[in-house]
Amino acid sequence: MTGSLGEKIGEGVFSDVHAWAPGQVVKLFRAGVRRRTCWWEARMTRAAFAAGAPAPEVLDEVTVDGRFGIVLTRLDGLTLSQLSRSGAMTPEQTGAILASLYISLHNTPPPPEVLSLYNWIDGSLRLAVGIPKHVAAGVLTLIEHLPPGDCLCHVDLHPGNVIMTADGPRILDWTSAVRANAALDLACSHVLLSELIPDLVDDPERPRAVNAAAQSEYARLAGISPAALAAAIEPHRPIVYVFALLGGAWSAQRERLIQCVEAALRSQGT
Repeated sequence: MTGSLGEKIGEGVFSDVHAWAPGQVVKLFRAGVRRRTCWWEARMTRAAFAAGAPAPEVLDEVTVDGRFGIVLTRLDGLTLSQLSRSGAMTPEQTGAILASLYISLHNTPPPPEVLSLYNWIDGSLRLAVGIPKHVAAGVLTLIEHLPPGDCLCHVDLHPGNVIMTADGPRILDWTSAVRANAALDLACSHVLLSELIPDLVDDPERPRAVNAAAQSEYARLAGISPAALAAAIEPHRPIVYVFALLGGAWSAQRERLIQCVEAALRSQGT
């Protein structure tokens, strides 16, 4: 089915989402976003959907007025972020949904197209500008010494990337998906919800409460103690800071993030 650009129904840091055809939307990337990044997101979303993860289906790739776009099934519903911010969901409810999504992802066999954590970071650092060489080397060394893991990790799973549809929650933005230890996703949740997102919202304690609930419920579902989960998360923190630097959405906090990476690497003896 051929579509045409319709009303804008959403936007992010690097893209806009427009109606496209009945039951479809197109995610159009903004000028300046590398074509490789756009193509990779389409490929990872396809792979996640084919593996049975709660991802939208990729229907096509298009170019509209010089902008690369991914045509996706339309997901109707509010994001977890919107529901949490409005009070329609408590932090405990929001965190419980995140935890259940983490468990579901980590029990999904990672598709062969998904890179290992080391290969994803190494390849991305080779293309990156402005990340000090000692930070790049330290993070790669840290990854080499981490406990092995082969779970499907999203690495950007926060309430803004979850749409609550009539058929259940669906996860957006699969660009950073990797094969890694499950603790990486929980470290991402911790850094985003307790350190970065609180600077951007009206109530900084709300995302922190969501994170606390998500960590607690994940530990319960996984059958491990909260202390054991916290210990597994800690060595992954420097990696999450590097993901934030590579993603570009936190460029205004670049110097702070570099300092965080350096401090976290020192704490790991790297």
